[in-house]
Amino acid sequence: MKIAIGSDHAGVEYKSAIIKHLEEKGHTVKDFGPATSASVDYPDYIHPVASAVENGEVERGIILCGTGNGAAMTANKHAGIRAALCWRTDIARLARQHNDANILDLPARFVSLQDALGMVDVFLTEAFEGGRHQTRIEKIPCR
Repeated sequence: MKIAIGSDHAGVEYKSAIIKHLEEKGHTVKDFGPATSASVDYPDYIHPVASAVENGEVERGIILCGTGNGAAMTANKHAGIRAALCWRTDIARLARQHNDANILDLPARFVSLQDALGMVDVFLTEAFEGGRHQTRIEKIPCR
């Protein structure tokens, strides 16, 4: 699977570990940065991830920031993006099954790396259930 990833400075360490984890599983990862933990503005790195998902360049995205809130707010401004802020694997599972989330958002300062990797795995393997959830998904965009 092709996956885009980006973070702010708080998520750089986890981002590197997630990239390694994904590549070991055979995924292709497009890293939108940043490369260091120097302070940055998260929209500069989250918008490119959301755009890559939005335009079909990649199948899914992963974004990280300290709390996950700023990253989610940024990504969800893009049409067709359903970025889910997750802090447990069951939340990540339901985000895929019920919301057809296409971007996983992780709060790097509030979850362990082990939990983050578990959420990544669930996010990439769970399928959208469709059915009654499809109708709800269709009501998300502003028209």
